Amino acid sequence: MIAPPLSGQVALVTGANTGIGRVTATQLALQGVHVFLACRSEEKTRPVLADIANQSGGRARAEFLPLDLGDLASVRQCAWTFLARGLPLHLLVNNAGLAGQKGTTESGFELTFGVCHVGHFLLTSMLLDALKASAPARIVVVASKAHRHAKGIDFDAVREPTLSPGGLREYAVAKLANVLFASELARRLQGTGVTTYSLHPGVVASDVWRAVPWPIASLIKPFMLSSQEGAATSLYCAASPECAGQSGLYYDKCRPVSPSHVARDPLLAGRLWKASEQWIQAVRAPGSP
Repeated sequence: MIAPPLSGQVALVTGANTGIGRVTATQLALQGVHVFLACRSEEKTRPVLADIANQSGGRARAEFLPLDLGDLASVRQCAWTFLARGLPLHLLVNNAGLAGQKGTTESGFELTFGVCHVGHFLLTSMLLDALKASAPARIVVVASKAHRHAKGIDFDAVREPTLSPGGLREYAVAKLANVLFASELARRLQGTGVTTYSLHPGVVASDVWRAVPWPIASLIKPFMLSSQEGAATSLYCAASPECAGQSGLYYDKCRPVSPSHVARDPLLAGRLWKASEQWIQAVRAPGSP
């Protein structure tokens, strides 16, 4: 039997129990990747693991890792648990996200920003050495074309509860942070063999929109893509040989496109990186080294 093209690689996918994360994790597993599904709920992840096992005839390797991106203690524990396995890491897919929910995270950040950016920043930082040691490796960040609606980042507002009525203004800022993070990562990882990608998956009918108010949801639902369609660009960035030599670019419909002017600002990307480092150092987990 011919081995699948990605056989032997190891990947970690956040938010992999639903939507495009589920499709991404499943397709990678069916291609021979040992996939860790990093999610909040083991109960909601079990059906995904069962589905992967059924589709692969029990040959695929897929495991659950507990991860709550809004709780930096949980993020640290997730990274420590993975690193304790002593495995390589060839692919990190920062997929998990939310939209329309309001409040703050357990660790004190505006809810969407804390989950979509701060939690992923810490997770990525803790796994960077494993990615470098496994090069060639990739980091894929699921962003959104909604980043184009953000005019910048208010570094005080991201430490406050959600203010806009539907939370979509905060969503745009969080997605801008995703694009800036991927581009700054690329700059810092030059020469390491680790490449980075941010992307717009399309407006996908997934659980990310579960808290969007009914009037807004009813307007956008007819134009949404399926999770299978939405995962196409994530999978392209994760596995396509065509973009293996590219890094720090933003993708839509499986091709690089130019993000917003603000998302191309290297000074803002650098400022976001420094602020993010300060945030994760300030919010330490009990017993952290």
